[in-house]
Amino acid sequence: MNAPPTLSATEITTDRLRLRKAHDTDIDGLIELQTDPQVRAHLGGPRPRSVVEQYFDANGISAIAGRPGTYVIADKESDRFIGTVVLDRRSADLPGHVTEEGGELELSYLLRRGSWGAGLAFEAATAMLRAAAGELPDQPVLVVTQTANERSLKLATRLGFQPMGTFEAHDAEQSLAAADLHSFKVRSPVS
Repeated sequence: MNAPPTLSATEITTDRLRLRKAHDTDIDGLIELQTDPQVRAHLGGPRPRSVVEQYFDANGISAIAGRPGTYVIADKESDRFIGTVVLDRRSADLPGHVTEEGGELELSYLLRRGSWGAGLAFEAATAMLRAAAGELPDQPVLVVTQTANERSLKLATRLGFQPMGTFEAHDAEQSLAAADLHSFKVRSPVS
């Protein structure tokens, strides 16, 4: 059986951002996302820097950032690393689905602390979802986050995701929200 498609665009731009594939120069930013206690507060805590560095040394940057649907969020003008945004398939083995078979698209994002509060996650997620809506068939898209992560829940609501329920995973209550992919499709102006 063929795997369902994911987003194939190589680059997506907005007024302030460039969503692109990772470069070797992004390594410090990627390590920071995995080791920062505040960034990882609702993701099981920070990972030890030595473990993250060993992983990248052994596997290279493309092991994580080279997968389809995985993008670095960079400043459009300076190309400075801001974070990551991913639109991937949620494994059917995990809890938290809105279809019986699972495998729905799942949106996730991580931003450096210094970029929080400027609307960049909203801008990046909106651009990614619009690109996917123009490329993929209509289907559910999920956001799963710890219920304690109020900022992420507010962002999901602002993006148009509807709460679907909660479940326990990773020793914490998780919230599941969903939206139809084509609700993000850019409509042509009516003449």
